[in-house]
Amino acid sequence: MFRRHIQATTVAVRWFSGKAFAREKPDAAAASAPAASSVSKSRDTLGRRLLSLIYPKRSAVITMRKWKEEGHVIRKYELNRIVRELRKLKRYKHALEVCEWMRIQEDIKLVAGDYAVHLDLIAKLRGLNSAEKFFVDLPEEMKGQPTCTALLHAYIQNNAYAKAEALMAKLSECGYLNSPLPYNHMMSMYISLGQLEKVPDLIIDLKKNTSPDLVTYNLVLSVYSSTKDVEAAEKVFLKVKKAKIEPDWLTYSTLASLYIKEGLNEKAASSLREMEKKISRKTRPAYSSLLSLHANAGDKEGVHGVWKKMKSLYPKLNDAEYKCMLSSLIKLGDLEEAENLYAEWESISPTGDSRVPNRLLAAYINQDRLQVAEGFYERIVQKGIKPSYTTFELLTWGYLKRRQMAQVLDCFERAIGSVKKWEPDEKIIKEMYKNLEEMGNIDGAEKLLVILRKAAYVTTEIYNVLLRTYAKAGKMPLLVAERMKEDKVELDEETSELMRLTSKMCVGEVSSFLS
Repeated sequence: MFRRHIQATTVAVRWFSGKAFAREKPDAAAASAPAASSVSKSRDTLGRRLLSLIYPKRSAVITMRKWKEEGHVIRKYELNRIVRELRKLKRYKHALEVCEWMRIQEDIKLVAGDYAVHLDLIAKLRGLNSAEKFFVDLPEEMKGQPTCTALLHAYIQNNAYAKAEALMAKLSECGYLNSPLPYNHMMSMYISLGQLEKVPDLIIDLKKNTSPDLVTYNLVLSVYSSTKDVEAAEKVFLKVKKAKIEPDWLTYSTLASLYIKEGLNEKAASSLREMEKKISRKTRPAYSSLLSLHANAGDKEGVHGVWKKMKSLYPKLNDAEYKCMLSSLIKLGDLEEAENLYAEWESISPTGDSRVPNRLLAAYINQDRLQVAEGFYERIVQKGIKPSYTTFELLTWGYLKRRQMAQVLDCFERAIGSVKKWEPDEKIIKEMYKNLEEMGNIDGAEKLLVILRKAAYVTTEIYNVLLRTYAKAGKMPLLVAERMKEDKVELDEETSELMRLTSKMCVGEVSSFLS
């Protein structure tokens, strides 16, 4: 049974593999230059060759085989470092190929940490089932803390929450909870699910078996930040200091966010200053967080200062960073500057990522500047950017504000058509039907039913709204009971009453959506 309850975790894998590598080759750093730095050197290395593959279709195995044929020796610690670099770059296919190659080499002895990394990569590339099978097939001596924790992370990453909880119980039975890592994974899961009430008991259990680390404290801080409990958050921060653990930029980011929300401007400013001291060129995501925090604080000068710093540090800023700066400028009310920034992104970015223009489109919709939004949409299309679900959803809301129902239904239909599987949005459905009902718009209500039927989402309430729309228009609908039966939708009391009410009304023109 235990074998069936397991998966992978990026953080877990990094921790375990790091420890395992350190134990196996303590002088690895001195013995070989890091793969990342080798890229910048002129000499030819295996790391340089593997990191230069870039395209997934190219084979890491062929590269290693050729390197060996040239008479070079391939050392395990060197491959471990290369795998770490590939994972940082999200080059998971090549990283997995290296792991699989290592596994079949007779002169390379693998430890549990290596298998944890391998499991994590399988979960990412081949899915949870393959990761579970990999774990089951492992030698018994390798089914220890590293691989079990990796499997726990994989369960959480794949939303297998029940399996994660069952595995956590098994880890406790086996005495594998002498590290804060599994607890951190479970806390992250509960926080993401909004089950904050489960965190305190987890912390109590953690303290019985081990000591919290900085990740633990940062997670607890995020809980108190979400509940706006300043006093509790500050107590946690004091515990960090008392434990002689050095806070990182995320610690101060969480505190600053809480202080900003609560209007504690001096404390927020102090936390932001401390945060800036903790970030560097290597902690690139921290700058986007800093941008957002300055924007939330209404600090326009701070936002521009951070953006200027980012441009000086990085030759090319990515889409996510432009998106963050756009959001910051919009939040500050500087729409003209946001438009200029978008024009800059448009002129240099080759990605065509619709999420960037969607930020500006949302601003126009929120300001009820529908005509400007329409023109901007046309600009997006002309530039060859493919509109996404969110693009059409934003336009749907824009037209809903004006009750332009023909355009509403057209955009909504295109939104659903832009995704492989649509996740029903109750809010927008209710708002559309509310307007259609109030207007007595029978054709619109029938068209929306057809759109939702194609998306495999038809409910009793949707039919009830359709009937109420007919009642508002004073018309009798046709074949409602038959259509509900075909759609496998049950009638309720309201349905029956509405059908009785509308049956006394005159039959209107047959909707074109019924033909």
